[in-house]
Amino acid sequence: MRLSRSLWLKVLATALIALAFVLAYQAGTMDSHGALRSRKGGGASAPVAPGASLAFTATAYCKGDTTAAGTTVQAGVAAADPQVLPVGSVFSVEGVPSKFRGIYTVLDTGPMIQGRAVDLYVWSCFEALDFGRVNVTLTVLRLGWDPRNTAPGIR
Repeated sequence: MRLSRSLWLKVLATALIALAFVLAYQAGTMDSHGALRSRKGGGASAPVAPGASLAFTATAYCKGDTTAAGTTVQAGVAAADPQVLPVGSVFSVEGVPSKFRGIYTVLDTGPMIQGRAVDLYVWSCFEALDFGRVNVTLTVLRLGWDPRNTAPGIR
């Protein structure tokens, strides 16, 4: 009853409700993607350095025209989580069938590629399906576009 009579009480109540709304809106919550990344231990907190040999999971993809870097998809292109392997990173991969062994450049990203996972481009969709999910050893040769982030001894 008092609130309906006093203009100052109305203004105060409105300001308090607006403040409560702003504080509730700004509150951070942990989403499911962050929980998954912290459980796997392969998120941005995992140290990746040039020259490091790391355990990753590899899959293959065959669709798409343009990568996140703006280039066309072709052999030697890979997709990775940009928080782990930034776009422009170069790596060699072991533990895959011989025709897929070699050096790849991260030129693509994807919503399903999170943590220590890479997606290797394969021209044939049949080969991509046959590839499946493979545990691989990935050696980082260069981290990102900066040539100073190259593994020692590699030119």
